[in-house]
Amino acid sequence: MRGVWGLLDFERQSPATMPLDTAERLYLDRQVTLARAIFVALALVDLIEMAPVGARTAAAIFLVVYLLLALAVLGYERLATETNVTIPLVADFVALAVFLFLTTSVSAWWFLFLFVVFALATQGSGRAILALVGVATAGIIFRVGMSELTGWHGAWHWVTIGLGTVISGLGMGFLGAREREHLERQQFLEKVSRLLQFDRGLTESVRQALGEIALEFDCEQACLAIRDEELERLFVWKIHPNDREIGGPETLPLSRSDTFLTDAFETSFCWEFNEGVGTGFGWDRRSGQIFRNLPAPPASTREEFGARSLLAVTIEAGGRPTGRVMLINPDRASGTVGTVGLNGTQPSRRRFTRGELRWFEQIIRHVGPPLENVFLMRHLRARAVESERSRISRDLHDGILQTLLSLNIQLDVLRHKFPWTPEQAGKELETLQKTVQQESSELRRMVTDLRPLRVESADMRELMLGFAERFRNEAAMAVDLFIEDRNLRLPDRICRELFQIYRESLNNIKKHAKASHVVVKLGQDEAKVSLVVDDNGRGFSFSGRYSSEELDRLRLGPISIKERTRGVGGTLTVESNPGHGARLTVEIPLN
Repeated sequence: MRGVWGLLDFERQSPATMPLDTAERLYLDRQVTLARAIFVALALVDLIEMAPVGARTAAAIFLVVYLLLALAVLGYERLATETNVTIPLVADFVALAVFLFLTTSVSAWWFLFLFVVFALATQGSGRAILALVGVATAGIIFRVGMSELTGWHGAWHWVTIGLGTVISGLGMGFLGAREREHLERQQFLEKVSRLLQFDRGLTESVRQALGEIALEFDCEQACLAIRDEELERLFVWKIHPNDREIGGPETLPLSRSDTFLTDAFETSFCWEFNEGVGTGFGWDRRSGQIFRNLPAPPASTREEFGARSLLAVTIEAGGRPTGRVMLINPDRASGTVGTVGLNGTQPSRRRFTRGELRWFEQIIRHVGPPLENVFLMRHLRARAVESERSRISRDLHDGILQTLLSLNIQLDVLRHKFPWTPEQAGKELETLQKTVQQESSELRRMVTDLRPLRVESADMRELMLGFAERFRNEAAMAVDLFIEDRNLRLPDRICRELFQIYRESLNNIKKHAKASHVVVKLGQDEAKVSLVVDDNGRGFSFSGRYSSEELDRLRLGPISIKERTRGVGGTLTVESNPGHGARLTVEIPLN
């Protein structure tokens, strides 16, 4: 896979050429089966049209039998999906040799020859193709020579046929090899993309993906550098393919950008460090315009990695360049990076090619979006954790901690009062005991709310009814719950967040609203789902109707509920009438 095969050099593949998976191998086998039927049919048509009548009977019968067999295998493949039946490639070699003996039609024989070359190329064997082309060229020249007189005319005819056989054979081999190379590359891109998963964690995803890319190019080190303008920091991962230790990124100041970002983001380049400045090539990644005078990367880059040669391309996030990915082979004399190759040998002196740089660009363009998703999911998780911690901190500070502080003050007063007024102190201790019991229940509720919750559409109605019943018993408050559609059809994530909003809204009313009656309505139509919580308590400190954006700007309203609503793409509206209650409305689109 490494680089593009030259027309006469079928062995310029990656040292790390991977075997094809079952699906890709099956696809190639079916391509070969279809090509066999097509080329045999073309050979038969050519033989009938061009060959003399007396010289084509045996050859035509042979091709008819061969074609029927090819069609039978092709038809069976189309009808049977569980098994795969193929004609062995050695049988095609035998058929090619037999047909060469039976016919004098060079053009008809060429069709079979080109098919065999294509089939062999899909196996990934360049040397076998060169051997086949050489033997077939000698065979066809010998076969034609047997039927023609010697002389200059015959000699030129032989040379022309031989040259045509070589060129057509190598050309068909090139096409077959490109087909296999395309499948190998697609397989590699899918493999690297699968490694970039949020569940693996950012560091492990980057380590495995960069390790695979370094192995693909037979490099000893890969580096990912991401610039974060908001934090004004540079995050750098340095990965060695054989290193299995998990380590996080280095966090560096933006002043180190020149070392790891090398130059302008618009350039994709390869550089080979020689005794002097070195040589390289590259182009504008946006337009593909090749640079005639490519500037050398900073000296600090070579010093940082001990680099002998490197490839560097840009990675994007949100359509904007945000970092660099580099592949580095070290200078054996520097000793700064492992001086032993992946196979225990000294690193090769092979230079990177333009084809490899373009392949590297394609890989990074492909892995850019999934890597960006991992970064975004990590950022969202951090925000969610921070928001939840803030909510817990706020609940503890405004609830239990305040109560404990009050208890401490009252106990200190009772300690001084008890010897003089024991009866009054006893009543106050009873009151404190009830307060402790209430706060214990509140703390137990908070712990329960922190447990992972799984809510599905089928369970939503029962869960809401069950919580409303418990709430009536614990809060001594009337709760009317109306669910308009008995058969809710909502994604699990929306169900979970809606239930959390519903539960938190009732708990907030219990703690702060001093209400006696709550009405909850849950409805769904084709476009959205809506939740309305209406109470007759004292309302919020503000008056009027506000959206979540207005609440954010004024720093009003329930923070946790706002974050949960925003997390599922919904809108929150709070309507407050101080002294006469409040209404909370959540609407979440379903598309």
